[in-house]
Amino acid sequence: METSQGNPTSHTRILIVSGVSGSGKTTVLRALEDSGYFCIDNLPGTLVASFLKLCDNNTEIPRAALVMDGRGEPFAEDIEELITGARAAGHALSLLFLDCENEVLIRRFSETRRRHPFCGPEETLLDGIERERTVLRKFRVHASMVLDTSHMNVHQLRRTIVEQFAPPEVGRMPIIITSFGFKYGVPHEAEYVFDGRFLSNPHFMTDLRPLSGLNPGVRDYVLTNPDAQQFLSSIYGLLDFVIPKHDTEGKALLTIAVGCTGGRHRSVCLAEELGEHIREHGWQVSVHHRDIERR
Repeated sequence: METSQGNPTSHTRILIVSGVSGSGKTTVLRALEDSGYFCIDNLPGTLVASFLKLCDNNTEIPRAALVMDGRGEPFAEDIEELITGARAAGHALSLLFLDCENEVLIRRFSETRRRHPFCGPEETLLDGIERERTVLRKFRVHASMVLDTSHMNVHQLRRTIVEQFAPPEVGRMPIIITSFGFKYGVPHEAEYVFDGRFLSNPHFMTDLRPLSGLNPGVRDYVLTNPDAQQFLSSIYGLLDFVIPKHDTEGKALLTIAVGCTGGRHRSVCLAEELGEHIREHGWQVSVHHRDIERR
């Protein structure tokens, strides 16, 4: 990996991503989107300067990423003028170039059976690869970072992009915990679903029924039950094991759901406890109670 960093001078950080076809630009785009970048894929080279003008003093777009391919030849030819103009306007501009060994590119295109965009009807795949390299030569020379993806899988590439370009607050996988009522349906987006319906139900206690699981009295009723403590302990053990694994794999978001019958009492208490436990381990956690207002 080769790097050359510039000094940021404005609110808007702009990352222009290019590279040879098959090197992983789509994976990089998705990783940047998940890291909070405003992303545009395959923006025509003639429109790059116009987009940069839109970003002038625009604090609503703190980070933008433009993914370009080699077919934007005017952009590749005018790269020096673009860099100079963008930095003069105060943008923190970086260029990322994705490279890959020819042998690996040939294998990837053979496996996917896709046609190389620079390969003519009577040409070999290698001819197309070499023509694209020629077009992108200037971009590679001026790149702030050259990243060779030859020996990276998609998870390794994603993790590298997050480590290099994500702001600190999104450096780790965010986690959402949702409480819900089974009678209203299981959240389809949840990767892990836990069922707390076997616990004693505050709904049948006259003084607790109108309250929610956020009330201290309801919380004490649910959580002082030894079954609840054993249940939580079992969930802690599972999540403490799987959460770091999902993060290492490069998962963008992990959703955990905890249910009871109506989603007002037991599931709310359990979700709050799970959120606190995971937060104490340094993860970014949001707790939502989908059905707490339902009667």
